[in-house]
Amino acid sequence: MEDLTRNNIIRESKVPEVTLGFWIIKIAATTLGETGGDTVTMTLNWGYLAGTCLFLVAMIVLVAAQIRANKFHPALYWGTIVASTTFGTTMADFADRSLGIGYMGGSTLLLTCLMLVLGLWYRTEGTISVDSVSTPRIEAFYWGAITFSQTLGTALGDWIADTGNMGYRGGALIFAAGLLVVVALYFGTRVSRVVLFWVAFILTRPLGATVGDFLDKPLDHGGLSLSRPLASLVIAALMVACLSLIPQRAGQHPGDTAAPEQR
Repeated sequence: MEDLTRNNIIRESKVPEVTLGFWIIKIAATTLGETGGDTVTMTLNWGYLAGTCLFLVAMIVLVAAQIRANKFHPALYWGTIVASTTFGTTMADFADRSLGIGYMGGSTLLLTCLMLVLGLWYRTEGTISVDSVSTPRIEAFYWGAITFSQTLGTALGDWIADTGNMGYRGGALIFAAGLLVVVALYFGTRVSRVVLFWVAFILTRPLGATVGDFLDKPLDHGGLSLSRPLASLVIAALMVACLSLIPQRAGQHPGDTAAPEQR
């Protein structure tokens, strides 16, 4: 009886349940990462290297805190997401512009790194589902994949908006259309939900990046020329409101055996 009870204990994931609310907050977080990163590197004139180092340290500290936590904490999780997306913004800009490898080179390199992390995660654990994120080792894979996907998304967004003659509004429309395709595949086909999650996670990053650029880039570059610090504060306030209003709960571990009424 004791073993049965122990087996029926609900083991919660350390990441939130993937719902519509999750994606709304994710897009807000990626937009904040874009405006926040640009605030430090451009408005405050820190430069891409110093900004990258600053947000790398912040991300490492928050990821360590997330891994050490014994359960899902919404504020900690989304703070870590913001840190990773801000680091992704500055890192992609540093690679594309300061290192001179260009948008195509940066995107290709980051896609390769992301595929390597996901491949190693799958080979080690047999799955790359976010519902399995409940141990430190899996969390390390998860946050590695999150970081590379955020950075890749930034590079893709800049590539389309800056060199694809689409502008920031056009880029946002392209990535929004891509997300609609993912939604259609989710509801209309049996394509792997895990694959669709990671595709959507990557696409929401350039969507947020292009929206952020649209807000703060000069008018002659297709933006609204808003103050980056002001835009960042507004988006941060929107995120806080979303976290307060949208229910946050941990995802369920796929190995749980609790009865439906216990869930």
